[in-house]
Amino acid sequence: MSAPQEIGQQKTVAELAALDQEDESLQRWKASLGLNTAGGNGLPKKVVPKTLFLTSPTRQGDVIIDLTNAAAESARLKKDPVLIKEGVDYSVGISFVVENEIVSGLRFLQVVKRAGVTVDKTEAMLGSYGPQPEPYTKVFASEESPSGMLARSGSYTVKTRIVDDDNNKWLNDFEWTFKISKEW
Repeated sequence: MSAPQEIGQQKTVAELAALDQEDESLQRWKASLGLNTAGGNGLPKKVVPKTLFLTSPTRQGDVIIDLTNAAAESARLKKDPVLIKEGVDYSVGISFVVENEIVSGLRFLQVVKRAGVTVDKTEAMLGSYGPQPEPYTKVFASEESPSGMLARSGSYTVKTRIVDDDNNKWLNDFEWTFKISKEW
């Protein structure tokens, strides 16, 4: 039996960038990850969700949900739900920015309910990211939307959450609504 692994002390981006300064290839690799001495400013890490989107080969343009003002967008989508065409393949995606420090183990969780009953649950690993001003984008596996008269009656409520390994909730139960329709 091997000895248990010990986790090292957490380091800031600036501390990681300063390690192994003499190794040029390692410095290039760190730069490709966004680890440079300018990246760590000593402020706490922060993940800023930008957009949630639905994309489909059967639709021109994506359905984009603005997460920068999540409360207002949630209220708007309760009154005016997203329409998803029945029986088509579509994918959900998210874009977000990581600020200040590395965030590890970012996960996307989503629960879809209809009439209070859970009909779908998604948990996907986003990964670990270094700080950068440009948004990261992740598109999840394609799904087929339900079809038929029963699927078109009523609406579906979705709660979306983004958490990391430290159990920080970067998007906490953002609630939005969609309906299945004959057309986009």
